Amino acid sequence: MRTAITDLLDIEFPIFAFSHCRDVVAAVTKAGGLGVLGAVAHSPKQLEIDLRWIEEEVGDRPYGVDLIVPAKYAGDEAGGYTMDDIRSLIPAEHQAFIDDILARYEVPDLPAGDESAAGRGIGNTNGTAAPFSAAAAGPQLEIALAHRTAFVANALGPPPKFLIDRVKAEGRLVGALAGKAVHAERHVQAGVDIIIAQGYEAGGHTGEIGSMVLIPEVVDAVAPVPVLGAGGIGRGRQMAAAMALGAQGVWCGSVWLTTDEAETHPTVKKKMLAATSADTLRSRSLTGKHARMLKSAWTEEWERADTPDPLGMPLQPILSSEAQRRINRGAHMPGSGAEKLANYFVGQIVGAMNQPKTAAQVVFEMIEEFIDASQSLAHQLET
Repeated sequence: MRTAITDLLDIEFPIFAFSHCRDVVAAVTKAGGLGVLGAVAHSPKQLEIDLRWIEEEVGDRPYGVDLIVPAKYAGDEAGGYTMDDIRSLIPAEHQAFIDDILARYEVPDLPAGDESAAGRGIGNTNGTAAPFSAAAAGPQLEIALAHRTAFVANALGPPPKFLIDRVKAEGRLVGALAGKAVHAERHVQAGVDIIIAQGYEAGGHTGEIGSMVLIPEVVDAVAPVPVLGAGGIGRGRQMAAAMALGAQGVWCGSVWLTTDEAETHPTVKKKMLAATSADTLRSRSLTGKHARMLKSAWTEEWERADTPDPLGMPLQPILSSEAQRRINRGAHMPGSGAEKLANYFVGQIVGAMNQPKTAAQVVFEMIEEFIDASQSLAHQLET
């Protein structure tokens, strides 16, 4: 296949795979797409380790890194919060609510000296920059650019000037996600090379406009800058639809969560394989911003009318961090209510994710179905 995207990055297929798992990133890149490592939960040390491993796996093939630097962030006016600042700002009623959830569902405590969050988790380092912040993303960016990263994306709002300037100075491409046409226009004005038009159906942080409407709006708004369609895309027919709407490729995240290579918690993976497209919702309960995830007892607790509202970013992810570690650990244990609470970010495409597959198999099946769908349309024009 050849599009503006494949020409820009010298890849075979215009399929971008966003994943926090280095194995998925490498597998998709080797299959002809572009793996993009979500680095938000990586410490600098772990990011260095994973990028070195990816490069050993993929050889000269290109890959990308995705950072999260929100446009609006509590504490920005004071230079950004540290972890200690955040802990002091969390209201007692919110901590009490978390404690009550864990007690009612009989979620076991972490063992003494537990280090399960070290290197990858958030909320585990005193005195350092908070996650999802420019201060945290700066070191991640420098490490990414010290490697052969061909593409750097910002997943939440317009990329800050320092990110765009550094990526451009190193001769790499920069991308950004947009949930509205006006956001995409601002990205392009700031110097972004590739726009990811992410519709309402997507997993994680997402806006309120569906992909069918959003993709052509963004394509028209930023032409000739290439656009990737995102949100509700995990099969070849959806890829064909996105490209018929003007996209030059697709950005997929959720579909990799149930692949053999994915590090998704086994309990959550089992839930995803059994879920329908109606089993997700947008919730602020994990990050403080609306993000689509699996419905679970955790989301139900935060939706109750008699509970406190989720805090903003970055307070909510720090508030929920240890609780999520306890839930993930407890979900392995028979009889623990943690299994009911366990969930993760995923889009509405989860309804089609009902069989375990390798990441390469997902890529090849998407391309085969894309070809079939395109030929079917062409045949309809001939008759």
